Amino acid sequence: MSTTALYIQNVTLGYREGKKTIPVANVAQASLERGELVALIGRNGAGKSTLLRTLAAYIKPLDGHVLYEGREVQTLSTQELAKKISVVLTDTGPVANMSVRELVSLGRIPYTNYLGTLTAKDKEAVERAMEIMGIHTFADRYISTLSDGERQKCMIAKAFAQETATILLDEPTAFLDYPSKVQLLRTLKRLATEENKAIIVSVHDLELALRLADKIWLMNNGALTEGNVKSLSESGALQNFIDDDSIVYNAQENRIEIRH
Repeated sequence: MSTTALYIQNVTLGYREGKKTIPVANVAQASLERGELVALIGRNGAGKSTLLRTLAAYIKPLDGHVLYEGREVQTLSTQELAKKISVVLTDTGPVANMSVRELVSLGRIPYTNYLGTLTAKDKEAVERAMEIMGIHTFADRYISTLSDGERQKCMIAKAFAQETATILLDEPTAFLDYPSKVQLLRTLKRLATEENKAIIVSVHDLELALRLADKIWLMNNGALTEGNVKSLSESGALQNFIDDDSIVYNAQENRIEIRH
């Protein structure tokens, strides 16, 4: 039985500059269930990162409601947020001089004492997260020695070690080669299913998203359309998003085709 982890209603995404508001996009309604992998797709500038930052409570919506398990996100304390939502952004931050294990251990901060002492349970969660992401073999290496793709895997392991119900990822496949992209999305789908996680992943690889995600959030023309591949195809939303005579969506084979 599915449980709604996140619910969005009548949200206007955007920014405030003094008394001025700058709207980016609108979300009439969308939901994320436990056990579900949602692919967030859209062109550059469509508002994907703004949506994820709003869901993570980094910025406030200009209007509307964002609820986690029935509670408005803005009413949650920092500690409560850290136990409900983990976030992986494209910027890994100043972590170059940390080891992989030290970085992943930061995911346990919401559960440690003021000294940051890791218990046996914390250490177990860290080791498990590294093994799941396939980075346990270089746990003692410094982040500065890793490739961009390896760093991204470390950040995802940190998010998983945080043991939140909801995980938000902003373009985690950006620095990965194609086989690694497939592997990562399959891993996220497995985590959603087997660990009962609610996962949103922003991706540019449309065909991979269509094949592997349980549901699609499509941002286009200042609005978000929610649905599965079939409903988005039948409504014409996918072809409208592509909007190019040389590129078509083959609904029967669930793939993108380029016309010569």
